[in-house]
Amino acid sequence: MAFAVLAPAFIAACSDDADNATPGTTSTNSPTTASTTTAGTTPTSEGLPAVPPLQWARADLGFVSAYVLARGNEAAIVDTGVAGSAVDIGQTLADIGLDYSNVAHVFLTHLHGDHAGSIVAVMDLASSATAYAGEADIGGIDFDPITAAADGDEIFGLEVIATPGHTNGHISIIDHDAGLLVAGDAINSAGGGVQGPNPDFSTDHDLANDSARRLAELSFNTLLAGHGEPVEDMADTAVAAMAAAL
Repeated sequence: MAFAVLAPAFIAACSDDADNATPGTTSTNSPTTASTTTAGTTPTSEGLPAVPPLQWARADLGFVSAYVLARGNEAAIVDTGVAGSAVDIGQTLADIGLDYSNVAHVFLTHLHGDHAGSIVAVMDLASSATAYAGEADIGGIDFDPITAAADGDEIFGLEVIATPGHTNGHISIIDHDAGLLVAGDAINSAGGGVQGPNPDFSTDHDLANDSARRLAELSFNTLLAGHGEPVEDMADTAVAAMAAAL
């Protein structure tokens, strides 16, 4: 498995000034990365209908990523990139046969402009969706209304995990059945492995490290980070090794 080394733009990506960054060129630079997992497709013992498999797709915006998570014809978007990223995210939806009318949920892992910069445009296009963020970050996001997503909440088959430190209200998202963690900036992937939170952009770096250690206690096969390439095999093993060294 090869991993992209974060470009120098990553240094600016996690700062509050990242709102002014230039969006990436997914359609001409890197194609959408998409994957389908069959976890959770077996009918329950009570004879209930099978849960559709989770499909994920990455909108590669250059130095930061947004993600689409889909079950059947319903989708969630996790993070919206910098301002001007809505078209690229829409193309990612199209690449898996969906569009903004299929989006029911939009999660923001945190308030920084490289992750929440297109929230207004995305919500305008996904007019039936509900936006979510950690309560402590909502006041710093230029959109209303946003629903507070608390630790342990289950939305669209996804569990919200409070991972403060990078920002006060940072959240991560996990699908336990699919073994998929979307970590925002709580964990980064770079240089052929994974890295902990960046101390230069942590509101409380000790707390950010504690959050990374908490994620290391979970089981998941795939890691989708805000910065860096997806880790698609034994990601929890890599995260546990990283956390042990913090």
